Formats: sequence, C-alpha cells, structure tokens
Amino acid sequence: MRSGISLRKDFDGEHLRRLARQTKDAAQARRLLALASIYDGNSRSDAARLGNVTLQIVRDWVMRFNERGPQGLINGKAPAHSSRLKRAALALGAVERGRLAAE
Repeated sequence: MRSGISLRKDFDGEHLRRLARQTKDAAQARRLLALASIYDGNSRSDAARLGNVTLQIVRDWVMRFNERGPQGLINGKAPAHSSRLKRAALALGAVERGRLAAE
C-alpha cells in the first residue's frame, strides 16, 4: 500500500536519473536519485536512506518537485539570512556611529 503524496505523472525514474547525471548541482542530483527510487517502487524510507535525510525532508522534496519540477530541487538563496545579516550590519553601524557621536 502506498501512502503519502503521489509524484507527478509526467516523469519516471529513468528520466530523473538522466537529469541527475546531467546536473552540476550535487544536492539536486542526490534529490533526483532519491525520487527516482520512489518512481521505481521503493519506499520513501528507502529514498530517505539513499538521500541521507529524514522522511519529512523526502516529503518536502516531493512537494517541491510536484510544484516546480526538477528545478524545485535546486537550493535557492535564503533571503532570511541575507536580511538578518543586513539588519545586523546596519545595527552595528548605528552603534558605532553612536559611539563616535558621543565622544
């Protein structure tokens, strides 16, 4: 019995393995190979072991893949970190300017 979210019907295991061979992104290749194993009839637990991740992460990969295809398995930039770093730099600048103004 299969449980969980079904994978898209417009791909199959062989197609994902071919894409994994062609990509230069190691993380995307690992994700594609894990999903290819699901297409081949292996369990999601097997895919999680293959990808060296938890079942929850495999579920996230399936959702991203279903929504955006293979491109959804490429790591994007994390804007939250960028924003936090910018805020920290601005705060540090304000503190430094405040010290200089107080002297």
